[in-house]
Amino acid sequence: METEIKDKWIDIIHYLRDEYLINGVLFRTWIEPLEVISYQNNKLLIAIDESKQGDILELIKKKYTIPLQVAVEVKTGEQADIIFKYKSELKNERVSSYNNEVSLEEKYPFLKSGHSFDSFVVSSINNFAHAASLAVAENPNGEVYNPLFLYSGPGLGKTHLMHSIARYIIENHPEYTVTYTTSEDFMNSVVEAIRTNKQKGDTAATANLRKKYRNIDVLLIDDIQFIIGKDSTQIEFFNTFESLYQSGKQLVISSDRPPSQMEELDMRYRSRFNSGMTIDIQPPDYETSMAILRNKQEQGNVHLDDAILSYIATNIKSNIRDLEGAYNKIILYARFTGKNKKITLEMAEHALKDFISPDEKVQITAEYIIEIVADHFNLDKDAILSEKKTQNLTIPRQICMYLCNELTNLTQKEIARKLKRKNHTTVIHAVNKIKSEITVDKDLEQTIIILKKKLNL
Repeated sequence: METEIKDKWIDIIHYLRDEYLINGVLFRTWIEPLEVISYQNNKLLIAIDESKQGDILELIKKKYTIPLQVAVEVKTGEQADIIFKYKSELKNERVSSYNNEVSLEEKYPFLKSGHSFDSFVVSSINNFAHAASLAVAENPNGEVYNPLFLYSGPGLGKTHLMHSIARYIIENHPEYTVTYTTSEDFMNSVVEAIRTNKQKGDTAATANLRKKYRNIDVLLIDDIQFIIGKDSTQIEFFNTFESLYQSGKQLVISSDRPPSQMEELDMRYRSRFNSGMTIDIQPPDYETSMAILRNKQEQGNVHLDDAILSYIATNIKSNIRDLEGAYNKIILYARFTGKNKKITLEMAEHALKDFISPDEKVQITAEYIIEIVADHFNLDKDAILSEKKTQNLTIPRQICMYLCNELTNLTQKEIARKLKRKNHTTVIHAVNKIKSEITVDKDLEQTIIILKKKLNL
């Protein structure tokens, strides 16, 4: 089958291009340089040439994994789990796999290379999350912090810690079976099982899905918020959660918010999620950012002066992903401009001119607030702006009005127009109500704090 996929690779990527309308530049830059490495046990390993394509692994995975799976199945009739890796990473794995030793990533494809407790930079802002994660990894018997629930904004280390837990258990407790998945992959598995059941007229696919996720000792699931509100997926996950929880198996969950802020989540499961250990991970401070950048520099072969690292750490305050993205952009800029012998601060500033605006504060607009609030509550933006007055819409709408009143220079009449309300008295009522309730409602107060973090305040 590997030979057939390689033989049909041109047909596969041309189908991908035509079916998903990928324009010429993107196709030549991102898709054409991809290389099929192997196909074993329904897993298709594809290499990204980092020297030609840059640091695009996460982008390729997010944007093209499912379309490529479809293209492979259409052209070969085979279902394949797609695994993307950098060529340099594969080269290192081949060296470590000398004498036919199977690398950990080959045996456990869900593990992310480089994500371990050793590479996690510990500081005052994340030491509690690190300590709890390590405690679970050292004692994966379901008796310490079960479930462990990590939450934060994107790019602050949740996924790094989850992969670290999985890697540690696999390396030090081989008697335990471990599975890591993202909520998106879990949802795709549920959808595929339902589709297969309908095609074959039985429930074998669902039975196999349950066997995969329920006959294990440790389950780690990333970004659980994307499952909330997806009925079939939510039911399947919570039945899986309950089965494992009642059997004393370890669960580790991550999300962009604490369980108390998941408005659409059944109260029973909010209680279940809160019964273990719930931990917030904060954005990095300057010292942590510098430590992360120095740690990243040690892993590469290009040296950046401390002045450049300081420039990045001072101006990138949102999350670790953006921090590392800025670092990578400087390295790539130097490589592609042929100036990688000596990178100056001036070159770094030029490379990041569209990435960093040192003197500009984040512009908070009504539209931005509405977008962030809608995303937080898993709502469509148009629903907040609608005339509907159901409870799940009224509170987010009032929060929008409150934040617009607090964080923008808009008059209350202007806020009313932005929220498509007929009268500014609605805004006055909403602002007063939220102001009053946050003094007594700790959950609402925490929601406002989280939303302000998401607004980068």
